[in-house]
Amino acid sequence: MTKLITTFALLFGVISGGFAQSEYDEALAHKLGADEYGMKKYVMAFLLRGDRVSEYTTEQRQEIQGAHMANIGRMAEEGSLVLAGPFFGNEDLRGIYVFDVQSLDEAKTLTETDPAIKAGVLKMDLKEWYGSAALILLTDLYPKVTKKNF
Repeated sequence: MTKLITTFALLFGVISGGFAQSEYDEALAHKLGADEYGMKKYVMAFLLRGDRVSEYTTEQRQEIQGAHMANIGRMAEEGSLVLAGPFFGNEDLRGIYVFDVQSLDEAKTLTETDPAIKAGVLKMDLKEWYGSAALILLTDLYPKVTKKNF
């Protein structure tokens, strides 16, 4: 898990460095909550396969997944969820959330609203993460490249 977190940190550092502006925009940095390095604290949630998956039928799991996706949409609309998505493959590490919150407790409260967490189909491992403050801008860009919603 530490190797995965390090890889994400390096990846986002390289990406954000590659797209850095030639001129500093103080107003934008302030709006995004950036520090002097253009970074800020987030909480990353690793979604793991839950212990109760086998207790549900295929139809029940589909209903739980639909409610899970609706919850993702709600958190994104509220501005607390910056990034979410599944990992490829059918392993125990299922997906990721990146929350724009300041504490693990805030992120825990948000993850506890997830129907898949409540049902035990997923569980979370929360980590504080230092990443580009510009990550928040994905929320505005995503609809511009989305042709079809889940």
